[in-house]
Amino acid sequence: MQQAQIDRLRAAVIPAQQLFIGGRPAPAISEARLDVVSPIDGQVLTSIADGDAADVDAAVRRARQAFEQGSWSRAAPAQRKKVLLRFADLIEQHALEIAVLGVRDNGTEIGMAYKAEPLSAAGTIRYYAEAIDKVYGEIAPTSGDVLGLVHREPLGVVGVIVPWNFPLMIGAWKIGPALAAGNSVVVKPPELASLTLLRLAELAAEAGLPDGVLNVVTGRGSSAGEALALHMDVDVLAFTGSGAVGRRLLECSARSNLKRVHLELGGKSPNIVFADAPDIRHAAKVSASGIFRNSGQVCVAGSRLLVQSSIYDRFMAELLDATAKLRVGDPLELTSDIGAISSKAQLRKNLDAVAHAEAQGATRLVGGEQIRVESGGNFMAPAILTKVTPTMQVWREEVFGPVLAVTRFEGEEDAIALANATPYGLASAVWTASLSMAHRMVRAIKAGVVHVNAYGGADITVPLGGFKQSGFGRDKSLHALDAYTDLKTAWIAL
Repeated sequence: MQQAQIDRLRAAVIPAQQLFIGGRPAPAISEARLDVVSPIDGQVLTSIADGDAADVDAAVRRARQAFEQGSWSRAAPAQRKKVLLRFADLIEQHALEIAVLGVRDNGTEIGMAYKAEPLSAAGTIRYYAEAIDKVYGEIAPTSGDVLGLVHREPLGVVGVIVPWNFPLMIGAWKIGPALAAGNSVVVKPPELASLTLLRLAELAAEAGLPDGVLNVVTGRGSSAGEALALHMDVDVLAFTGSGAVGRRLLECSARSNLKRVHLELGGKSPNIVFADAPDIRHAAKVSASGIFRNSGQVCVAGSRLLVQSSIYDRFMAELLDATAKLRVGDPLELTSDIGAISSKAQLRKNLDAVAHAEAQGATRLVGGEQIRVESGGNFMAPAILTKVTPTMQVWREEVFGPVLAVTRFEGEEDAIALANATPYGLASAVWTASLSMAHRMVRAIKAGVVHVNAYGGADITVPLGGFKQSGFGRDKSLHALDAYTDLKTAWIAL
């Protein structure tokens, strides 16, 4: 990956985008459109179709037809594997093009976007392709005159709604196992970042995925998203996003066909540094990256930092040094460590969160202001807030921006109480040289992921999901297949 290649792709004109239904582009029935505004410079990049309930219905009907026709749903797992492996190869071949397209759309720094979006998506599709012909049914332990079989079958039509921070990576976590299991899929991308998922659908068709098996309906959540959630012929809905929308989707399930709903919602993840952390400087550097990369727009971001009092001053000095070395800049420049905030609305929310924290008594140690205003884009200096208490909003509620809330703790029990003092339970981290301490903290922290002497890096082989109001259901790993398959018992008298 070279800067010249990135600059060439940056200059490419992006044509007006259509929906992708039945294996080909299609206009919205209403012909309505939405502008795509780049967070890098505030300029209109292109437009997408503003799909609504009629378009969702068309996509679901094509998905159902494809599922019932059976060329994918009843294909041998080995055949689905071949197509998905070609699909993964095509994503990889077009990785830089896709990464630049996504950065222009949502502002993630190119170094992170390249690995976390197309390369991660390709790896995810490949993982489930390789797995699907290795997942077996069961034979029950019955008497000799009965044969009890447990079959695993695809559910039918899967609705997928993904967020704007990593639409391709998170989309692949859901699309990969759903397709591998034999389902048809209708994706509603985020209106702030739809371009890469439209490109993904084109590559799936090129790889040989049958028409109608993967469909993409762009548009607003209030219209296209809600229509997908309410549709009577969608069997399961997989969602990553805010708690407010997750609650709305559960209501839609109850109001429609009681479709299964899998939710990965917000996080307010604690990052806990004990005095015996093996390498204070390394822990500080990783902690800075764990909240500030992608401008803090990461569901598992370590947005709450807990530092043991005996090393607090030393650690904070290292943290400030690590933060100062992070360059906020044009996300399509390889020298930028942090890119743009996804939208002006999100930037305003971030700035307001800092101001509100200060009003509640927190101290702004560094950052927290808009920068690079002359660019026309949405850029913010990473903010570190100290003297934060568990009663403050910035400690309990997700900001989804480059805002770090810091507090001290005295001992293990204090750390556990502070870590769990939030409605969320998505991710966490513990820094300690004590194996016993690490195991005790893994058990005590109410979160779906506990990192030890690291923050991030958990790959596709392990599940991701939350406790408490961070949702339920799991993305990644073989466990994700459970969301897109059903069990059927055959009880056979011999």
